Amino acid sequence: MADLFVDGGNPIEGTVFPSGNKNAVLPMLCATLLTDEPVTLENVPDISDVTKILDYFERMGSTVSREDGGSTLTIRHDFDAFADGKAELPLGIRSAVLLLAPVVVRTGKLTFDTDAKGCALGLREIDPHLEILQQFGCSFVSTQPYDIRRDGALTGQQIWADYASVTATETFAMIAATANGTSVLMNAASEPHVQALCEMLRSMGANIEGGGTSRLTISGVDRLGGARVRVPDDHHEVATFLAIGGVTGGRVTVKTDITPHMTLILRQFAKLGLQFEVADDAITVTGWTREVARPFTREMLPKIEAAPWPYFPADLLPQAIGVAVGCNSEIMFWNKIYEGALGWSSELAKFGARVNLSDPHRLIVFGGNSLRPAIVEAPYIIRVVLGLFLTAIQIKGQSIIRNADPIRRAHPHFVEKLTELGATVRWSS
Repeated sequence: MADLFVDGGNPIEGTVFPSGNKNAVLPMLCATLLTDEPVTLENVPDISDVTKILDYFERMGSTVSREDGGSTLTIRHDFDAFADGKAELPLGIRSAVLLLAPVVVRTGKLTFDTDAKGCALGLREIDPHLEILQQFGCSFVSTQPYDIRRDGALTGQQIWADYASVTATETFAMIAATANGTSVLMNAASEPHVQALCEMLRSMGANIEGGGTSRLTISGVDRLGGARVRVPDDHHEVATFLAIGGVTGGRVTVKTDITPHMTLILRQFAKLGLQFEVADDAITVTGWTREVARPFTREMLPKIEAAPWPYFPADLLPQAIGVAVGCNSEIMFWNKIYEGALGWSSELAKFGARVNLSDPHRLIVFGGNSLRPAIVEAPYIIRVVLGLFLTAIQIKGQSIIRNADPIRRAHPHFVEKLTELGATVRWSS
């Protein structure tokens, strides 16, 4: 694992282009299995999970061609791909669960081992995915490992999910796209990456209504065709670069076409004193007052709540916390999704930040901190590394973030982009 050396306290300036959305590209790659025709994806981020899925495709007989330095991919799963019937899913990536539905649709059977790990956010159940497969007509021959079979045609279903799971919604969309009849998912997730998958499936010929809402209706079609689609920019990365520019006292412009998705995100960061200018194709951070916006109900503590979209994303809470440690007054952060995901906040004390972990979901950051450079240990959580980085980059002097590699899983060329903006940041190896 590599360490990140950060020489902070200096303003950065310039324009940056964000990467494609990691959480969008992975289900979009998996959805290419639903057709025998070529599918071209543009704005593909250079991340390890993409490489692992493409390697898996090629091992199974599919063809992958790369253009524009790898940011444009054309994938074709022709009639020979996956023909040997040994469709075992790859290990080592959480996104392997997104292959369940398309592989079952394509081959009628697969073997699935639950030893797939991503971030260290605790146990993530696969039950919603398996239940969806069952409801559409699949059966389980065994469960250690899972041996799943599709017996005959898949039939459309009416499903009301226990909660709005992003990946389970994507599983539903991929299996319902070619199932017989009409399927409805209530309590569907509506995140930008779910919307991107639905748009891709529509481009391939799927009949989908309700993308971006909590009710997703899909009328199955006989077959899906090829398409050429663009992976949307990563709204997490857009917000992260803006926050970095702001806490350094600089002026950074992020060129992007996803400004409609940034409205609430920018409003929450504005609570922390960050100031923005928004255009159709760009967002610029113009300043940082360090003042936390006070609620009209003066007796209440200011807060930022993270919950499923269209709430503020949980994957941006660490970055907001990294900004808040430099503010002049207190604010509470409330993660309504992941229990225990704020435990890393103890590392902030090494920087001189005063924080109080109220319970497994809520953290109070106190203002007026005298921050100092520090050496901190990052857990294996992508966005937490960024939260620690945002703290370090605003402090004069050199800080070291140990085990910072997780950044590379979602934000390719992160250090290179920051260096071009004038930041003094480097990897240990």
